[in-house]
Amino acid sequence: MGVFIFLPLVLPLTAWPVARLAEQRLHPRLATRLLTGVAVVMATCSTVSLGLLMVVGTAQLPGNPLPDGWSDPEVREAVPGEEVVGKVAIPVLLMVAAGCGRTVWRHHRVRRRAHRALVGTPGTTVVVLNDRVPYAYALPGGRARDRIVVSEGLLSCLQAPQRRALFAHERAHLAARHHRHLLAVQLAARANPFLRPLRTAVSYTTERWADEEAAQAVGDRRAVALAIGKAALVSKGAPAPTLAGLAAPGPVPRRVAALLRPAPAARSWPSVFTSVGLAAWTAAVGTVASAMSSANSTVTMVLILHAATPL
Repeated sequence: MGVFIFLPLVLPLTAWPVARLAEQRLHPRLATRLLTGVAVVMATCSTVSLGLLMVVGTAQLPGNPLPDGWSDPEVREAVPGEEVVGKVAIPVLLMVAAGCGRTVWRHHRVRRRAHRALVGTPGTTVVVLNDRVPYAYALPGGRARDRIVVSEGLLSCLQAPQRRALFAHERAHLAARHHRHLLAVQLAARANPFLRPLRTAVSYTTERWADEEAAQAVGDRRAVALAIGKAALVSKGAPAPTLAGLAAPGPVPRRVAALLRPAPAARSWPSVFTSVGLAAWTAAVGTVASAMSSANSTVTMVLILHAATPL
């Protein structure tokens, strides 16, 4: 095992250039799925590595509940510098657990509050609230119905074609379950800070995905671009980073510029001989390497600990 147990902790660094190339050159639908998958796998692998480091590094501490055989020299030799990294892994894992738990709790709290605020409103998919503050966002239903929440303040700023673009955009968020992608990359970034560029990239690609779906639905790319621009100028956006909205935080000028160009080609997987293909394959290779390293470390450690466990 040796130093390979540390590999999943640093491999997410390869995600930085990959995220940049993917969000610029891949179709937003493919980029969202690719980057979300990469983030989830790499975050899981790095957490597994931290857990193994903690087990090996703390097995010899007095008063620990682990079997005595787990502190044998043969076990400690499997991890370089096990005493230091094992003790450091404890607070790091606690921070990861606390950060992920807080993110999930906040996500569900915001959704519950949003649904409670709609009690007494008509049971339609689109809910227009009598509020002069401009905002619009997609509210996943879970057990309840999916809703599109929009204020009269925002609708008053948009013309009829732009309103159709707004509703098409929010429907695309709900249909593609973008909140799941956003929550997944939020949790991945909590598990490993090196994955934060993927969180930022997915926040952008989900919006671009919904932009393209809206442009296809209304048949007018310029109307969607105008709706995004106007909403960004006046709107305060969605109530939480894991919910999606027309004027979500991000590089709005890039979204508008992309809509003023022809629609991107929806390729299933790019060729490795292109820059975008190289980015996609680099992400895939890095993810596989991280997963294999974590799997190898896990299997090796399980075998070592099993051999050291007294019958």
